[in-house]
Amino acid sequence: MIRTLVADLRDHVGQTVTIAGWVRTLRLQRAMQFVLVRDHTGTVQVTWRRDGGPLEAQLEALTAESAVRITGRVIDNPKVTLGGLEIIPERVEVANPAEAPLPIDEHTGPDRRLDWRYLDVRLRSVARQVFEVQTTVEQAMREFAYANGCTEMHTPKLMGTASESGAEVFRVGYFGGTAYLAQSPQFYKQMAIAAGVDRVFEIGPVFRAEPSFTARHATEFTGVDAELAWIDGPEDVMAFEERLLSHVITTVVRRHGLPVTVPELPFPRITMAQAQRVLRERGWAAERADLDPEGERRLSAYIKEQTGHEFVFLTHFPATVRPFYHMRPAERPDLTLSFDLLWNGLEITTGAQREHRYDVLLSQATEKGMDPEPMADYLNCFRYGCPPHGGLGLGLGRVLMVMLGLDSIRDATFLFRGPTRLTP
Repeated sequence: MIRTLVADLRDHVGQTVTIAGWVRTLRLQRAMQFVLVRDHTGTVQVTWRRDGGPLEAQLEALTAESAVRITGRVIDNPKVTLGGLEIIPERVEVANPAEAPLPIDEHTGPDRRLDWRYLDVRLRSVARQVFEVQTTVEQAMREFAYANGCTEMHTPKLMGTASESGAEVFRVGYFGGTAYLAQSPQFYKQMAIAAGVDRVFEIGPVFRAEPSFTARHATEFTGVDAELAWIDGPEDVMAFEERLLSHVITTVVRRHGLPVTVPELPFPRITMAQAQRVLRERGWAAERADLDPEGERRLSAYIKEQTGHEFVFLTHFPATVRPFYHMRPAERPDLTLSFDLLWNGLEITTGAQREHRYDVLLSQATEKGMDPEPMADYLNCFRYGCPPHGGLGLGLGRVLMVMLGLDSIRDATFLFRGPTRLTP
C-alpha cells in the first residue's frame, strides 16, 4: 500500500491518495457526513454528501478509534478549519473496528488511563509527544557520547549476586538457583574501565525493588550511564554531564520548539554542608545527612533566585549516605567525591569519582558491614591496574518530567511499573 501521511497532504492537492489512521470524530448530519481521521502526523477531515449509496453506509457504521484506510481526492477548501484541506472519499476500508463505547476518554483519571495506556497515548497528542521528545533526547545523548570518545556497552541485567548493598533488589529463579535484576550497571561499567575501555556509555533498563509510591519513582526505568577513565577528579565528570545536557536541550529545542531554557555553562555547584547551612537559615528543619525532596526543591529555588540557573550540582555527600565505592578525599575521609544534579528541584543524576584502589575499596566495604566474598569478581578488577575513573547515572524519565513539565514519571513512561502495577 502506498500511504500518504496527513502532514504531507498539502503536497497532493487534486490527487487521489490513501491515508491510514484512526477515526477521531464522527459528525453525521442529515445531508453531510464528516469524519476526522488521525494518524501520527495530524488529522484531516473526510467529507461525504449523503447519496444513499454504499459509501454513506460505510461511513455511518464507523465507530470512534476504528482503524481505517481511506482512499480519496485531496481538496483545498479554506472553509475547513482543520488545515484547510479535506478528502472526498472513493473507498473506505475498516482494518479493525473499535468497540463502543471506549473504556477511557481524554478526561479519564490517571490510574484508569494507565490501565488502557495504549489507548491513552493514542488519544492524547501530549502523551505521544513524550516519546517523540524521548527519541530526540536519546539520539542527542548518543551523538554527544560518541563525539566525546565513548564506547556504547550493554551490560548484564541478570546478576549472580546482589549489587551494591544488596537492598532493594528483585530476586528471580535461575535454573534452580537465584539471580538478581541489576539495580544499576555500575559494577559492569567499572569492569569495562578495567578492561581498557576508556569511556563507557549505556542506555538500558534499571530495576529497583523500592516500595515507593512517589511521582518520581518506578520499579523499572531507563537509566543513562557513563563512566570515564583517567579523570583528575569528579569535576571532570560534572563537566562532561553539563556539556551533555546542554547539547541535548539545544537539540530538543531546535527540533521540537519546546519552551525549555538552554542552560549556560558551567552549572552552579554547592557542597552539601553549604546547602544545609543555607536551607536551615531559611527554615528547612529535616534532621538528616543529605536532602529530602523538599530540601532539594528549596535548594533549587535558592540557586535560581541567586543565579537564575535551573541546574545545580550538589557535591561532597557524607560517606554515611554514599556507597562504599565512592572515593573519599584524604583530608576529609568523612566525605565523598560525589554529586547529585538537580534540575528545577528534581534529582536527575547521581555521580562520583570511584575508588580504584583495591585495599581502600576492601576497607570501605568492610566499614559498611559488607561481605567482600560475594563481590570477588567485582573487587578483582581493581587488583591488576585499574585507572582512576568516575561516572554518573541519569534517569531518562526524570529528565523528560522536567523538560516537558509532567506531574509524574508515569507520564514519562510508556508502560509504567510500580509496586502495585505489573500490567498492562
